[in-house]
Amino acid sequence: MIEKQKLPTDRAAIEVLVAKLKQHSRLPSEDASVLHTLRPRVARLERDQDIVRQGDKPNSAVMVLSGMLARYQTVPNGNRQYLSLHIAADLPDLQSLFLGRMDHSLCAIDRAEIAMLPHSQLLAAFTRSPRLTVSLWRQTLIDSAIFRQAITNIGSRTTVERVAHLFCEQLSRARDAGLNDDNSCSFPLNQTQIGQLLGMSLPTTNRAIQQLRSCAQIRSDRIEVSDWKALTKIAGFDAAYLQQTGARVMKTDRAFASAK
Repeated sequence: MIEKQKLPTDRAAIEVLVAKLKQHSRLPSEDASVLHTLRPRVARLERDQDIVRQGDKPNSAVMVLSGMLARYQTVPNGNRQYLSLHIAADLPDLQSLFLGRMDHSLCAIDRAEIAMLPHSQLLAAFTRSPRLTVSLWRQTLIDSAIFRQAITNIGSRTTVERVAHLFCEQLSRARDAGLNDDNSCSFPLNQTQIGQLLGMSLPTTNRAIQQLRSCAQIRSDRIEVSDWKALTKIAGFDAAYLQQTGARVMKTDRAFASAK
């Protein structure tokens, strides 16, 4: 009998969060120690399982530990529009701290592990560490930048360019999170879901993917890129909006440093 894999500890979950915030913000040990006062609940999700549903009033924020989650909205006729994809260390619904009722749902695209961060504990941490508050705010701003790119992608790019941009973004984010394998990364969406993310029909999605075969393919739930330069040219991809590791120090970080 195969032993069921153990879930990460709450301490391990917080270490994931600390590492994530340090990708784009200075987080001295005294601020990181505030995060270690949190006591998240760690859980495992099955493929297609909802964590938050449209209309819910959650009392915890979700952080991804492994696998992939997606935000989506359901329209009255039952059709689904995926809004964003989230991989390990992402915080897909941090805005639930300040919104009374959720206007979207959050589901697992494949098997995933998550940490539920109680709102009450996060708010208490904010009062103890203004720098932590800024770091988490910055994280939501990066999410907003990804949203803006998604709007541009659907509204201003051809179908082939949309898929190419999606591939570039997912591989870039996976690389920054240390989740890539050379020029490939996990991508467990089927073609119907890709169409629901990019505003395309299933036949159109299939044709667009086929047109990219010379530089990128989907195989065994992974994006495999054979020609990164060609793919980025098709997509018109510029990763600056992702604010990845190594980006310039933000002016708020400099302000905190000079205030000491």
